[in-house]
Amino acid sequence: MARVAQGDQDAFSALYDAVAGTVFGIAVKVVRDRAQSEEVAQEVMIDVWRQAARYRPEQGSVMAWVATIAHRRAVDRVRSAQASATREHDVGVRGQERPFDEVSEQVETRLERDQVKRCLRRLTELQRQAVTLAYYQGLTYREVAETLQTPLPTIKTRMRDGLIRLRDCMGVTT
Repeated sequence: MARVAQGDQDAFSALYDAVAGTVFGIAVKVVRDRAQSEEVAQEVMIDVWRQAARYRPEQGSVMAWVATIAHRRAVDRVRSAQASATREHDVGVRGQERPFDEVSEQVETRLERDQVKRCLRRLTELQRQAVTLAYYQGLTYREVAETLQTPLPTIKTRMRDGLIRLRDCMGVTT
């Protein structure tokens, strides 16, 4: 390794012959695609050539050092491929979303609003007041009773009857 670190091509050639099979085997085991594994093995051997000076014999054998580089590079390739597939899937899913039809949504909202107004006109004045205060002004039953100066049980009855009539008028089934 010391000679490889100094740029000795003959030493690297001997190292290549000794470790290339193991590097490729690790790549195939992790990546599970022969073509991708070949690319990973090539990248690993380039890394070994460039990083030979970083090898420390006291930390392990040359084979262990090269195998670690191979495993890390293979795992990186799998993660990269998975991230790419996820991105492509997400883009595809977004592309399949139905476009929002704003005009049709506005027409539908307007028709519903007109129907609610028409049905509110069919309520008695007292029912309409109670429902309007509760649903359009956000008052509680108690606040509606205070506003209309009417007993709470009477307001509850008006609201119940008014909502039943609205439901029937709008054709809502339970």
